[in-house]
Amino acid sequence: MSTHADALRIDAVLGSTEPGEQAWTAERDRRVSAALARLHRIPADDPARERARAAVIRAGMPLARRLARRFSFRGEDPDDLVQVALLGLIKSVDRYDSSHGVRFEHFAAPTMLGELRRHFRDRGWALRVHRHLQELHLEISRAVPALCQSLQRTPEIRDLAAFLGRDEDDIRDGLECAHAYAIGSLNSVVRSGSGFAELGELLGEQDRRLESLPDRHAIGRAVAGLSPRDRHILALRFAADLTQAEIAQRLGLSQMHVSRLLSRCLQHLRQTLAAQGLA
Repeated sequence: MSTHADALRIDAVLGSTEPGEQAWTAERDRRVSAALARLHRIPADDPARERARAAVIRAGMPLARRLARRFSFRGEDPDDLVQVALLGLIKSVDRYDSSHGVRFEHFAAPTMLGELRRHFRDRGWALRVHRHLQELHLEISRAVPALCQSLQRTPEIRDLAAFLGRDEDDIRDGLECAHAYAIGSLNSVVRSGSGFAELGELLGEQDRRLESLPDRHAIGRAVAGLSPRDRHILALRFAADLTQAEIAQRLGLSQMHVSRLLSRCLQHLRQTLAAQGLA
């Protein structure tokens, strides 16, 4: 049979593969498996192969979405999880060998789940955590539902340690590193008193006066090195907020003389602060 006929036959076998079709069924699994058997007979350099391959990948997308939904409770963007699962789907389409008699779903699902788990292990952590702790955390996450069912209660650390064959300290480390998995948003709503507020509203603000304390202390020492008259002039200008003319009138000096005195004071302060690395 010609490669063109194989490509047409793949389209016929797959039937409807619209992106909006969500269900992955046993019938679709059978059709994709049959389509892949024909796809691999088309030479790699034949343009018809790429079109047929794209059709098979589209047909497998419902399976990728279904598997990605298993991880939707872990705080990752659902669309990102589908993209990770699709990577596994593409690898499965390219590697599937129908001669082994294995259904496509049974071959592809472990590959896609492996990609999803690798995604969470390597890139799903907000803070860097050692690989063995990441893997331990995933082991604990899988063990908790099983123990809840068998014990009919929430498992304690000693239960997890016995189930996984680990020390209790290891279990504590694995549970503790969960805090590094996802960082809470400042927009998260939390209880505050009798009501609710965003987390960011409850955090203290930056204290500008406290931060400027070292600078103000350095300026105070520099001002202390001036003569009493110079300190008085600076106080009238910058504390009392008088103009040079008003200072001159109050001290019985000319405005020009007050201007020279202020310039000399400020120059002294700049030189003193520069010597301390603050100017």
